[in-house]
Parts: sequence; structure tokens; C-alpha cells
Amino acid sequence: MIDQVRPAELAAWFAQNPDAPAVLLDVREPWELQTASVVPQGFTLVAIPMNEIPARLSELGEDQRIACLCHHGARSQRVAAFLSQNGFAELANVAGGIDAWSAQHDPSVPRY
Repeated sequence: MIDQVRPAELAAWFAQNPDAPAVLLDVREPWELQTASVVPQGFTLVAIPMNEIPARLSELGEDQRIACLCHHGARSQRVAAFLSQNGFAELANVAGGIDAWSAQHDPSVPRY
């Protein structure tokens, strides 16, 4: 089962396993990243568009604790499920995506 984590709970979710590298995987398209993006704080930000994940899977490590992010949470949920099917164990979906990130956690992030 994929954890559903609100943006404000992300740091605590990463802290559950401090030995695992913390990665926020942003699966949105490049134009979306230019419109609104998060500032990494205590995690590494990796941006790979959803449709490129299968070809770029080697850029992610199974030892990482990965939280997936998109606009509202649907694409990132699908990516998290794909990663789970490919051997990744420590996964979460950022519930509500970048939109919730802006509304609940960091209002300086533009909403679109």
C-alpha cells in the first residue's frame, strides 16, 4: 500500500527512516516545473516526467525513501504504484500534489 502524505507531514514521513536518502520525485511536465516548484528542505528533489519514468528508472535507488509529487496527486499515485511493482518499498504519494503544497504548506508556491 502506498502511503498518502500531506505536504505538511512530508518531513515527518521522511524522518521515519533517517538512514534512507529522502527523495521528492516530481513527475510533472517541464512547463509545470517552470510554473511552480518546491524548494528542497531536508530532501533531494528529482524531476522526471511521468512518461519518462520507465526509461529513467536507473536514476532512482531502491534504498531511497521516495515521495511522489504531481499537480493534484493522480499521476504521482500511478508512478508510486509503478515503482512499487518494480521493487521500490519506501514510497508515498503527496496527497493533493503541488496544489495542496501551495494551499497547505507554502503559499509562495504559485497555484495553477
